[in-house]
Amino acid sequence: MKNQEECGAAAKFTEQGAIRFERKFRFLRKEHLKRRKDIQAVFKHGKYWTGQGAKLFILKNSLEYNRICLTFSRGFGNAVQRNRARRLGREAYRLIQPRLLHSGHDLVLLVFPEDHASLATRARQLEFLFFKAGLLQYDNNKV
Repeated sequence: MKNQEECGAAAKFTEQGAIRFERKFRFLRKEHLKRRKDIQAVFKHGKYWTGQGAKLFILKNSLEYNRICLTFSRGFGNAVQRNRARRLGREAYRLIQPRLLHSGHDLVLLVFPEDHASLATRARQLEFLFFKAGLLQYDNNKV
């Protein structure tokens, strides 16, 4: 049986001896931008930046954390393709979120149809858009 050092810092042992992994960077429910009124305000009053395959809309809010909504252009595909794109976008944001320089924004990511989009592709798109918006600093050490 593995001990705690072999499993890494994110691993915890339950009383029964099972290994439970904790996620360090969670995408919390309060970070979802859901209300139609809030989303429309971002489109109407926010600034936007365009990249290949996506457009990022940003509006400052009065909260101490960012809220994000992933939406799609018309004719994006069927429900399976939209849900997959939504999962990839949320995961990419979850991975980039700790590196963001500023918080307190409402973010809307408008995604355009793309063949064979992967997590790496979506993460690069988000990094590029956040860099253009001034929310992410360029990292020279990143490969």
